[in-house]
Amino acid sequence: MNMNVIELIIQIIVCLVSIAPILWISGRILVGKDRARFTDAIWIVTLGVSIGSIINHLTHRPIAAILTIIIWLLLIKHFFDCGWLKALAISILAAVIFIVVIVLVAIGIGILIL
Repeated sequence: MNMNVIELIIQIIVCLVSIAPILWISGRILVGKDRARFTDAIWIVTLGVSIGSIINHLTHRPIAAILTIIIWLLLIKHFFDCGWLKALAISILAAVIFIVVIVLVAIGIGILIL
């Protein structure tokens, strides 16, 4: 399994567009606007995707998944200047917001009918 640089760049761009704003919003809700800046969310996503891709390339799947989660939490903790539990809460809130946005978009374009 080779790492393709073009695929990595595309993955980073897609994640920046889809995850960074949601991570920023959840960070602002939980740690405030002074500690959760949009540029921090961009760095978290860029480094998280890049380091996660390298970890996935170098290790086995179960270990890679655990290490990737720890790396993302560490990045959130560092850039949003919060503790481990707050970083976990930001991650969970971001996941919930992401799911709500996806459902609303699916309803909006007619893929999902309630």
